[in-house]
Order: sequence, then C-alpha cells, then structure tokens
Amino acid sequence: METGEKGWLLWRAFVLALLTGLVSGQIRYSIPEEMSVGSLVGNIAADLGLEPRRLIAGKARVFTAGGSEYVGLDREKGQLVVKERIDREQLCGEISACSLSFEVILDNPMELYRVTVDILDINDNSPSFPRGEIELEISELAVPGARFPLESAIDPDVGLNALQKYTLHPIDRFNLNIKNAADGTKHVEMVLQSALDREKNAHHHLTLTAFDGGKPQRSATVKINIVVLDANDNAPIFSQSSYKAFVPENAVIGTLVTTVSATDADESSHSIEYYFEHATSAAKALFSIDKDSGEIKVIGDIDYEKHKQFTIKVKAKDHGGLTDTSEIMIDVIDLNDNAPKITIMSFSSVVSEDAAPGTVIAMINVQDLDSGDHGTVSCSIDLNSPFKIVSSLINYYNLVTDSALDREQTTGYNITVTAVDAGNPPLSSKELLSIKISDVNDHAPQFEQESYNAYVMENNPATMSILTVKADDADWGPNARVSYFLIDGHLNGAPIASHISINADSGVIYAVKSFDYEQLKSFKIQVRAQDGGSPPMSSNATLNIFIQDQNDNAPQVLYPVQTGGSVVGEIVPRSADVGYLVTKVVAVDVDSGQNAWLSYKLQKATDRALFEVGPQNGEIRTVRQVTDKDAVKQKLTVVVEDNGQPSRSAVVNINVAVADSFPEVLSEFTDFTYDKNYNDNMTFYLVLALAAVSVLFIFSVIAIISVKIYKWRQKRLFYKSAANLPVIPYYPPGYADGTLQHVYNYEVCGTTDSRLSDIKFVRPYSQSTLGSMSRMGTVQREKREQEDPELLSEQKPPNNDWRLPPNQRPGPSGAGPRPEEAGAGAVGGTGPWPNPPTEAEQLQALMAAANEVSEATATLGPRYNAQYVPDYRQNVYIPGSTATLTANPQQQMPQQALPPPQALPPAEAPKAAPTPASKKKATKKDKK
Repeated sequence: METGEKGWLLWRAFVLALLTGLVSGQIRYSIPEEMSVGSLVGNIAADLGLEPRRLIAGKARVFTAGGSEYVGLDREKGQLVVKERIDREQLCGEISACSLSFEVILDNPMELYRVTVDILDINDNSPSFPRGEIELEISELAVPGARFPLESAIDPDVGLNALQKYTLHPIDRFNLNIKNAADGTKHVEMVLQSALDREKNAHHHLTLTAFDGGKPQRSATVKINIVVLDANDNAPIFSQSSYKAFVPENAVIGTLVTTVSATDADESSHSIEYYFEHATSAAKALFSIDKDSGEIKVIGDIDYEKHKQFTIKVKAKDHGGLTDTSEIMIDVIDLNDNAPKITIMSFSSVVSEDAAPGTVIAMINVQDLDSGDHGTVSCSIDLNSPFKIVSSLINYYNLVTDSALDREQTTGYNITVTAVDAGNPPLSSKELLSIKISDVNDHAPQFEQESYNAYVMENNPATMSILTVKADDADWGPNARVSYFLIDGHLNGAPIASHISINADSGVIYAVKSFDYEQLKSFKIQVRAQDGGSPPMSSNATLNIFIQDQNDNAPQVLYPVQTGGSVVGEIVPRSADVGYLVTKVVAVDVDSGQNAWLSYKLQKATDRALFEVGPQNGEIRTVRQVTDKDAVKQKLTVVVEDNGQPSRSAVVNINVAVADSFPEVLSEFTDFTYDKNYNDNMTFYLVLALAAVSVLFIFSVIAIISVKIYKWRQKRLFYKSAANLPVIPYYPPGYADGTLQHVYNYEVCGTTDSRLSDIKFVRPYSQSTLGSMSRMGTVQREKREQEDPELLSEQKPPNNDWRLPPNQRPGPSGAGPRPEEAGAGAVGGTGPWPNPPTEAEQLQALMAAANEVSEATATLGPRYNAQYVPDYRQNVYIPGSTATLTANPQQQMPQQALPPPQALPPAEAPKAAPTPASKKKATKKDKK
C-alpha cells in the first residue's frame, strides 16, 4: 500500500473516532447478496427524516472503517445504492450472520448516522467437488459391504442453500452411505453391494451428484472411475488404534503435533499413503498431515478458548487400495493469555447520603476464560473510601457502604474495581464505577446577609426591581431549590403585599406601587428563604427600604394669595425711599433636601429699575427713590424656583400701586386688566360651536324652503276652492232694544301682512255663532289678501255716513232712512233706539269699547301694534249728537259730550295716533 493511501485511511479513522460521540441515529437494512451495482439499498433520507437538500448541503458521504465501500450514497435522491458487488461468502465465509457497517456523515451541522446492512445469503453457489474425477482402485477381493470413503462436496452457502444430499448412479454394485458429523457436515462413502470380478469388468464408471437446498436447486457431479485391482490380501494397519497428542495454544506455525504410522504385510508396504479421512473445517485449517511420513503439524493459530480439543480420523492406504483408519485426539494446552472479565450485574449509581453501612451498591461477576490457576480470580477496590467489596458466591462480589456518607463534603466517588487472576505472570482488569451521593435535606438556606438596605427613588414605576436577595443552600437538587416569600405584615394599615412583592424563584424584590417620600420615608420587611425539601427548611432576613426624595413637587406660594378678583396687591407711597419693603413672597416646597431650597427672582416688571427681589428671602424692595414720573400701576411677576434636577417653579403676579391715597389707586386701577388663564380647549369649543351653528343654519334654510313650498301649494289649492266665498259682515249686538246697557268686547282681526291692508274686522265676543262665522270669514279673507294683493284695491272705505252732519246721519236724531233702508253700510242695529241714551252715556260706552279693542290688538304682537291698526276712535261719532271721538290730544271735544276727566283711568287713556314716520319704521322692522 502506498504512503498516500495509508494517510487517507488514517485520516478517515481519526474522523470516525472524533464523531463517535456525535452519533445521531442508527438504521439497519437487509439486502440479498450479489445485487447489481446501483441497486437500491434503502431511502436513508426518508428513513432518517432528512430532506434530500440537507444531504447536499451537508456534503453527506459514506465512511467505512475498512476502506472498502460496497454501499454508496446518492445525495440527489437520498438513497443508499450498491457500489460494488457483494459476495457474502467472500465477506463472511461460513458465518451465517453477515453484515456491513458504515457511517453516513453530514456537515454544517455535523451529524453522524450509523448504518448496518445485513447481507442475506442467496443460492448463488453450486456444490463443488475438490476434483473433477475420482479415481478408485478396488481389489477384486473386496467383499460386499466394503466401504470406500469419497471426497465430500463443498458448498460455501449456508442454511438451506448449503449441501443437503448426494445421489449415485448407477447403483447396481454400489450404493451410498451418508454420515452427519457433529459440526453439521455430511460425509459420503460408497458401499460395495456385490463382489467384483476383474475378469468380467476391470473398470466401473459411476456419477456422484451433490444437491443443495436452495431454490432453484443447484447441484454438482463428479465422475468416479473404479479400477478393479488384482488381489491384495493384506491391508495397512496403524500402529495405534487411536493417538493422543497435546499442543499449547498460540503454538507457532510448523510445530509438530504427532506422527502416525501404519504397516502392510505385503511387499508394497513402503508405498502406504496417509490422509485425513474425516476432519472438521477448523481442524483442517489448523493442522496438516504429510501423506508420506504421517507427520501432523500446526498450520494456523490455535486458541484454547475457541477449541479445547480436536478429533481427526486418519486413513492409511496401500497401493492395492486396502486401507485402515485410526483416530487422533489433540488436546490444546491452556496458557494464561486471558485477563479476567468484570461484569456489573446490578449497579446503583446514586446513593443517598443517609444510606446505612452495609447497603449494597453493586453486584459484580468476575470470569476468566483461562482454566486452573489461570482462571482463579481475586477482586479488590481502592482504599480510603467509605466502601468495601465482599464475596457472596464464587466469582460473585458485592460493593457495599462501609461508613456514613456526607454529600456536602464529597458529592461523588470513582471506585476502581480490580480483578487479578493467579496466572504467571498474572493478568488483571479494572472497572470504574462512578457513584453520586444523592442529597438529603439536612441544611437550611442561608442568606448572604442578615439584613439588606435598599434605596428607592420616589415616584418609581410599578413593578420596578428594587433589590435581589440571595440565599444559598448547601443541599442539592430540590433540597437546594430556594423559594422566597414575604412574611405577612402591615404597613400604614395595609398589607405588605400591597407595597412590595418578591419573585419566589429569583429573589428579586419589586415595588407594587409608586412610593411617595412625603408620605412614607422608610419601612422594614422580613424575607423568608425556604428550600424545596420535605420537610422544608427556612431562614429569615431583614430588608430595610429607604425612600429617596425626588423633585416632584413645585413650590407653593403662600403669600401673597392669588385671587382673581383682587385689583391692587400692594401700595407703595411716592415718598418711599430706597430699600422700601413692598411685600414678601412666602413659598414652601414639600420636598426635602436641596429639592426644597427655594430661590426668588423677578421675571417681569413694569419698571425693572424700580423693584428687586431678594433671591433667598423673597422680599420685594425698591431699588431707587420713587418719583412722580413712575406709573401708578406696576405689575411684578416673581418666579419661585427650587434647587431640584430638573428644577420646578411657581409664578406669582403682584399688583403694586404707586400712590399716596387710596382714591387715586381706585381711579387708576378701574380698568386694570388682569391676565386670565384661558382653557387650552377653547379653540376646540369654538370650532365645535361654529360647526353646530352651521348645521342649524342649514337645517333652518331647508325648513324655510319647505314651508314656502308648502304655502305655495296651499295657495294654489285655495284659489281653486275658496275664491268666491262671501264676506260675513259684523253687526254690533244690542241695538234692538235701543240701549247701551252692556259693555261689549271686540277682537280685532287683521291680515297677516301689513303691506297688503290695514283694514281690521271687529267681531263681538258675546255671540258664538257670529264669532264662528266671523273667524271663518276673517281667515278666508286674510288668505285671499295674501294670495291676491288686488283685493286691497277692492276693499271699500268706511261708510261715509259716519262723517255726515248730524242732520244727515241715519238714526233717530236725523231724517235719514230707516235701518232696513240703509243697506249694508249702516252700522246700526235692527231698528232705532226706543229710549236713546244721553250723549255722555254713549260717549263713555264707545270709549270703553274702543279702549278694549286697542288692548286686544296690542296682545296680538308687534305685527298688530298701534302703528298697524288704525285708531277707530277718531272715526266714532254718536248718532244724534255733534260730538266726535278723536285720538288726537289737540282736538277738543264739545264740553257737553266729554265725561269728567277723572272718569277715564290712566290705563284707558287714548293713545296718540301713529305718525307716518313711525309707520314707515315699523314697516321696515316688520320686513326684517
């Protein structure tokens, strides 16, 4: 082998040793032998759950320690295929169980898979005979029953595929006798059935056939040529019927074991030959016989542990074909070449530290394949350990505890068990036992400190980590698993758990809520550490928590008090000198330390050259002499700032009046404008109000348009249905009896639009029938006037009879026509008054009626006020009298017709007639 090939094999062996601990899996396949190259062995990617691309990316490859690769890997398909022809007989010989083992290696990450391929035997070998023809010489003197051994056929297959039977043809003179040896081999011999006669037949030709048990069945034949010899009446005879020989194991090749010899009484005794008539394959592989001298020598390695004795049959044959057999027994002498073998039958690798002395830890069996003293073994362990070894039976030992164990001192022991035989030189073997001591909960947790101090800044966020406590337990496992708890208690009337929490596993202490230094400056809690043993053990520690102040409070101004209604804060006389104390700003800060150190400074002032603020005491003093030129109104803005990081501040506004008298102050500060704090959301509210007003305006426009459309449609319907309705006249009641004994109430009804007409219709309240008709007529009339303004031109003026002289007026005082002849224009009743009242009584009644009409008109609203309703009192006259009512205060009524001045109350005094200018203004206002 070349140097490069040797280096390659050494490198592959090194990689295999390096990856031995990285075996990720093992898989086994079975294939028959003699498969063609490229045949599928198995889909290793699917069987191992790997993707084919993993094989490509990992540079999968097959590694065989022996160097010969019978199986290859197809990375693309993830399959194992036959790479070289596999011959089971060549690989394993006579061993029935035959297999190939190799490793599949992947990189990135590195993985190793061990693959075993079992090679199944097929009937690929036919039985074969050592020679193609067998030549036998048989004396004609051979008697029937004589046996003639034949060479057995050889079939390298195993199991049913191996050699099973023989047949002989023809069988007229010979037949076969088959013997089964102890090792399973079959020996065949030919038995003479009838005597031979050389003179009749000097040669016999037979065919011997050997069959195996495979499917299809295979066979082999050999030609047997028998030569009938002339009579030879003396056969060779061995000097001993059996031979006994001894050979030491591991004897070198060529060592002489023994020599056999035979003699023949015939003259041809010098021509005797020796053969192994029957020998196992192992005997034939280890020993050989010289056919001429009969010497038996060693030709292989002899191992006592494999074969302790050999039995070989030896045949001696003369030239006449006569034979004799003898048996040789070869005993192998044992040498001390095997070290004792230690077998751990039972072993408890974990022992509790409270195990009592004498506890069995391990049961050990020691065997030595050698014999005699070479197989006598003694067993011992290391000294200075709490263990000892005692013998229970022959070749059996117990490892037991010898003293108390303490895991905290020694967690484990490595005990070396040594077995030594009695050979010369003695051989020994050792076995290492690793014993771990299991823990018992015999130690309580111990805190690193008896007390802990923690400092927390106030306004800390909830769940903030404050401190980590740590306790160690000398035990192990669950007994050393420490859990942390808070001992129940109360702080300011609340449970401790509402302020502090602890992680039971890590011992981290958290703040449950934010602390306020101004309310709580420090507190103390107890923490318990408890292990997981049974029963558990625990210990306590004290935790002192100190709250540190933070600048979280702005200064608060106590004086001057800031009120929105104050106008003047301080008054400084004009005679004030330099350093005059105006006022003092007093402020406090609830924080502590430097966070509560306050400083004062003047931020804004009407006249900075006039005032100053003491930075430490907050005193506001004058810097210079006050003069007459100084403004009366002085506004100072003082900032009070603490010393925190970052600092906080407060602002105070001080109004200072420079004056000598209080009235002067009031006169100057009357329109003093104070700063007002406006809401930051004012803009939002203004926008919201504007949007609401816009929406209401849109809806109003839509409603007005809808109403206009509705009225227009009603107008069209009214023209069609009520264009020709008559107007019902109004008649004052009570004229039939000729008296004005009742005071009548009237309701003035007018059109809804003053631009159309000023005509008002008066109807009495006393008669329901006439009132109902009057309302119907009035509504219809108003609608017609609104729809058709031309109706105004058709409106007739009042009856001119009201303005006639007394002698031309209708009624009892004049010569006019009767009421029934007066027509529709008369206002009178159904007839003349029988007993006409006096003019004063008539004047009082009509004035009362006119005042009631005016008051009723005023209740209709601004559209029906006096400037739209004509004052009918100026058109009223008393029939039969020369007195005429008027609303003009300049007009004078006859003295005889006027009532006494005190008869008219102030509420019923006649109102002034509206002027044209007032009517015009009212009309414009109504349009708006």
